[in-house]
Amino acid sequence: MQSANTLLKKIIRSSVLPFAAHNGMTKDFFPLRRALSLSLCMKQDNSQSPSEKIDLDGWKKVMKSGLQEVSETVSQHKELSTLAGARELLEMWRLAGRSVPENITEEQLKGFIECPSKSAQKKYLKFLYLKELYKKKDKRKMIEKREKRLEAQEQDSKPDETKKNSFICFWANSMDKTYNWRVAQSMIFGQPLVFDMSYEKDMSIREVANTVRQLVLSEGFNRRSVDPFHIHFCNLKEDSLYQKEFIKHYKEAWGRLLVTATDQCYTEVFPKDKLIYLTADSPKVMKTFDHDKIYIIGSMVDRSIKTGISLARAKRLGLETAALPLEKYLLWSSGAKNLTLDQMMHILLTLKDTGDWKKALEFVPKRKYTGFVNKPVHELKKTLNLINTLKLGRRQEEIRKQFAKSYSKKLTQE
Repeated sequence: MQSANTLLKKIIRSSVLPFAAHNGMTKDFFPLRRALSLSLCMKQDNSQSPSEKIDLDGWKKVMKSGLQEVSETVSQHKELSTLAGARELLEMWRLAGRSVPENITEEQLKGFIECPSKSAQKKYLKFLYLKELYKKKDKRKMIEKREKRLEAQEQDSKPDETKKNSFICFWANSMDKTYNWRVAQSMIFGQPLVFDMSYEKDMSIREVANTVRQLVLSEGFNRRSVDPFHIHFCNLKEDSLYQKEFIKHYKEAWGRLLVTATDQCYTEVFPKDKLIYLTADSPKVMKTFDHDKIYIIGSMVDRSIKTGISLARAKRLGLETAALPLEKYLLWSSGAKNLTLDQMMHILLTLKDTGDWKKALEFVPKRKYTGFVNKPVHELKKTLNLINTLKLGRRQEEIRKQFAKSYSKKLTQE
């Protein structure tokens, strides 16, 4: 044992001491040398195997891991303390009435702590607060939808409601069958009504779509009437804009529709002496509805109000024309006298059923006229002149004298 110690001392003196003396480390190194030698001697005394060596690298690793564990525990304590303090601060702000979320996670707390300034912290908290509010609203909406769905299911499960729904479905199906039966009868015995579909070039795509929409409404009104017309869509070409819009609206029902659609002109289908072209530009005014005639309506919706197109077409074909007596029965205020196709359908159906112009012209939009005419037009003009003179502040005696003179002249002329 003594021989081993002496051998170790000689090795240290011969190798380590000159290096320590050269670098000025002799004073600090001697205690370390003594500790190493003593620990080695104690290990050799305790262990029976003299061949074991000192593992300095393992000892260093053990020391470093211990230091790392200590530093990690210290940092964890610091983080826990800062998170707890931040949570308490946020709770105080929330109780004070600031916009702070009720539930906040550790990641959100860390993001709050890492904000560089107070304004950034406030913005971050406001963002989290609004996010929480949106989540609550979405949850509330989901609950309300679920409650409504459950109520609807409960109502549907009631026997009375099922009876009512079944009765409504049965009534709708039966009425649909009756409407179809009436239209089918009109195709054999009914009065024809022609829609001229030759105005595609005079309109834009949007105007064609509006025209077809009005035609669909007209067909629906005619189908639900007591005595429907037999509708003819003449000059309707295949793959035209008209036909494409019809297919968009009716889809598969277009092939089963109880109307006559043809690419022929109406002069080729009906005799010319029975055709009357209804146009607002006609100088001839329609007085009564003739059940033996076939009326033609131009399928055109023009926002620019292109006057004279339908009248020129009717003259070119040598057809009789007519206009509705709007000024005779209505006090027309302003605007053109053109009506939509569905309004024309309502007017013609009412005339066909009743023959009353006042009932028929109730379908004219009220924005276009001020009222119905109850007196002849020249008397209405006189009353309007009287009203104007009263507004100017003339005396009543002068007004009476003027009225008496005009009335006496009228009597002498008659």
